[in-house]
Amino acid sequence: MSVVTKLFSVNMQGDTKIENITEKCQNLLNGAELDAGIVTLFIKHTTASIMIFEDEPGLHEDTKNIWNQLIPADPEWQHNTRNKGEDNGHSHLRGQIQGQSLTIPFMKRTLMLGQWQQIVVIDFDTCARTRDIVMQIIGE
Repeated sequence: MSVVTKLFSVNMQGDTKIENITEKCQNLLNGAELDAGIVTLFIKHTTASIMIFEDEPGLHEDTKNIWNQLIPADPEWQHNTRNKGEDNGHSHLRGQIQGQSLTIPFMKRTLMLGQWQQIVVIDFDTCARTRDIVMQIIGE
C-alpha cells in the first residue's frame, strides 16, 4: 500500500460560486501511478467545501438559492458582531454543514464517479480567494 499526497490551489470568486475540479483530480491521480484505492480530498478553509455535484447551470443557481434560504447573510450573526469588520458568519456556517472533505474510490487509475457526478469546490465566502486543496491517494 502506498500513499501519495498532492497539493493544488483553485482561484474562487466567493458568493456560493462552484468550480469543477474533476479533471484536475483525475490528472493528479494519473500521475500517482497507482491502480486501485481511495482518494481523499480536503479543502484547508472553513468558508468553502468540496462535494459531489452534477455540474449543470441550473443546479448552480438552485444551490446558491437554497443556501441563501437555509443560512442567509445576516450582519447579526455572532461571528460578525464579535469580530469587527467581519461579514462572513454565514459563510462559516455553510462550510460547517457542507464539510471540507470527500473520499472517492478509484480503480484502473480512474475515479469511480457516476455518469453525472463531478467533484466541485463551492466557495461560500464574501470575496474572491485562492483555495488550497490536499489530495491524498492511498492505493496499490
